[in-house]
Amino acid sequence: MAAAMVLAGLKWRFGSVWGAGARRLLQSQSPETPDPSSPRYPSIVESTEEYKFVERLIPPTRIPTPPKHSSYPTPSGWRAPADTPPALPYFVRRSRMHNVPVYTDITHGNRKMTVIRKIEGDIWALEKEVKEFLTQLTRKPPSTQVNEVTRSIRIKGYFDNELKEWLMNKGF
Repeated sequence: MAAAMVLAGLKWRFGSVWGAGARRLLQSQSPETPDPSSPRYPSIVESTEEYKFVERLIPPTRIPTPPKHSSYPTPSGWRAPADTPPALPYFVRRSRMHNVPVYTDITHGNRKMTVIRKIEGDIWALEKEVKEFLTQLTRKPPSTQVNEVTRSIRIKGYFDNELKEWLMNKGF
C-alpha cells in the first residue's frame, strides 16, 4: 500500500523523473491525424476465399453429440445415457466427452480414492445409495466424503469400474 502511494506521488509531481518522462513521451507524439480516405494498411489484402483452409484448423467450440449405434455397449465399452433421465432425487451429469464422471485418485503417496463428480440434486441420497451398493459388494461399509461445494463424493478404495457400471445401469 505504501509503495502504491509513493508511486502515485511520483506520477503527479512535476520535475520528478517519472513526470518528466511522461511529459517527453507526450511531446514526442505527433498531433497529426491520418487522412481518413487513405487505407491504413495498404500492404495487407483480405482474402475470404482462402479462409476455408484456416477454418479446418480451428478447433470446434463444443464436442459433437455421439452418433447412435446399433448395439450397446460399443466396442470401446461406451454406452449412451438413457433417453429420459431417471426419476431420482439426484443426477450425475456426463463429462464433456460424454463419459460417466467416475475417476481414481492417489493422495498422500499411496491412499487410493475413487471420485464421483458432476453430481446435481440431493448429493446425500446418492452417497447413501453408493454406500449400500459398495457394502453389498465388499461386505463392509466404505469410508466416504461428500463435498457439496465441488459437487463430488470421494470413496476410499478403487471402485471406478463398479461405480461406472452401476451408474450406467441406473440410466446416467
